[in-house]
Amino acid sequence: PEDERMIKGYGFLTQKPMLLICNIGEDQLDGAEKIHTDFAEYEGKPKTQVVTLSAKLEMEISQLDEEDAQIFIAEMGLGESALARFIHTSYHLLELITFFTGNPNEVRASTLLQGQTAIEAAGSIHTDFARGFIRAETIHWSDLVDCGSLGKAREKGVLRLEGKEYVVQDGDVLNIRFNV
Repeated sequence: PEDERMIKGYGFLTQKPMLLICNIGEDQLDGAEKIHTDFAEYEGKPKTQVVTLSAKLEMEISQLDEEDAQIFIAEMGLGESALARFIHTSYHLLELITFFTGNPNEVRASTLLQGQTAIEAAGSIHTDFARGFIRAETIHWSDLVDCGSLGKAREKGVLRLEGKEYVVQDGDVLNIRFNV
């Protein structure tokens, strides 16, 4: 850890996360797991992940409307699109999370490093939010969807009040209270 701290400012390529993408043909989909296994030795290395996909198939999926694309993905047994897997894997490698803020007119998604606190999340939205931070009303997005609204979440006691030291979790919805 001390050596890593010393060389952190240099940005060596060998210190960066690595994402290996194996592009396979449609005829190789049945053997995708074996191909992925062939590259599994790389996943044992720090900050390295492997994603197997068929770019041609993904191009065809991208040309379909949303409903047809979901049906096609299910029929092919893919689970989710390669783009979604690529994004999830990239976020994991870069140690990023997504949190949400909003008002009655809009919802915004913001990116934060894993382990960052509520006050850092507030500062990423606007420096005044961090300077005058009081607390954050917090709920996970899935709990908010289940409740239907912030008001109902308050009634059910699902909405939490968190302080400056709260470590923001992936998928949190934050309502920042501040006074400047």
